Amino acid sequence: MNQQTAQDLFALDRSPATLVLEDGTTFTGQAYGASGVTFGEAVFSTGMTGYQETLTDPSYHRQVVVMTAPHVGNTGVNDEDGESRRIWVSGYVVRDPALRPSNWRSVRTLEDDLRDQGVVGICGIDTRALTRHLRERGAMRVGIFSGDALTTGDLVARVQDAPRMDGAELASEVTTPTAYVVPAVGEKRFTVAAIDLGIKAATPASLAARGVEVHVLPADTTYAQIEALAPDGVFFSNGPGDPATAPQVTLLREVLLARIPFFGICFGNQLLGRALGFGTYKLKYGHRGINQPVLDRSTSKVEITAHNHGFAVDAPLDGDVLAPEGAPYGRVRVSHVCLNDDVVEGLECLDLPAFSVQYHPESAAGPHDAAYLFDRFTDLMASNKENK
Repeated sequence: MNQQTAQDLFALDRSPATLVLEDGTTFTGQAYGASGVTFGEAVFSTGMTGYQETLTDPSYHRQVVVMTAPHVGNTGVNDEDGESRRIWVSGYVVRDPALRPSNWRSVRTLEDDLRDQGVVGICGIDTRALTRHLRERGAMRVGIFSGDALTTGDLVARVQDAPRMDGAELASEVTTPTAYVVPAVGEKRFTVAAIDLGIKAATPASLAARGVEVHVLPADTTYAQIEALAPDGVFFSNGPGDPATAPQVTLLREVLLARIPFFGICFGNQLLGRALGFGTYKLKYGHRGINQPVLDRSTSKVEITAHNHGFAVDAPLDGDVLAPEGAPYGRVRVSHVCLNDDVVEGLECLDLPAFSVQYHPESAAGPHDAAYLFDRFTDLMASNKENK
């Protein structure tokens, strides 16, 4: 059987599906995962591996993820690699789904998980053309329609009526409902209060491996509740939504003024920027994938890093500057920069024990170039203890 014949038979086994962007651009393909309708922000991920980590990352809440790698699902799904309690993407777009998984750890197919969790997807479309369109026009609202939804109303109008990502407060929708503790591995060295804005399981695990007892707390945690734990450090996680809407900025300012060592990643980096008085803005199409080059200015080393963000901090790239919020926060510098587009990828406070990065040092699917940042955080906590 030749390749074209195999693709034709594959297409015959699936019902039609249509992807519609808010500018009216349409792609027709076949249903993948659950059948029905879904809306979200169309974004693309450049990772060739780690799709299970992507799907279960709460930062992708209300986003329809387009995979640039053409063949997805090869390794199936297992019960160990999920980063949270469920799949969070609003929709999933692939070109050629694997006919069957081939991996000794696989317990079911990727499509089984998508279907069981009601995630509407589409396959058999030209994801390269779709990605190029998003790079040129920018991330935009999208709808995927299959089954009865294909014939219900004006599809473009339905997409245009969907909510935008700008102005969306979403951390409260993905955070843990109750606090829990991840115990330190081996001897306990530190206690950290980790605010769950969309945290991935690999993050507290990375801290625990360094002797940190991690108290994972809901997004609406107060400073009094943090203070009651007497933590050695505070951590703000990744998460979805527009940082301009995040009420946790007020909490973070209290943490900074109390001089508790702080480390933030992704959304946490954006909130540190806003707490210091910098603005944030929406990127044209964001950074998503596991192959983003970042320069660590303190070492002049280039790291290949894992990203998922559509917003960025608006801070001056050169020199040490006084935090716009004023003297209590002291001087700050941009510590990391993206080599693709000069986007701010990290902040370092020079007069307070606080720093952050705009990417994932815990990336379970790799790369692991940035894992040293957890050591930098433990060193900061150790130094703070010695100086008390």
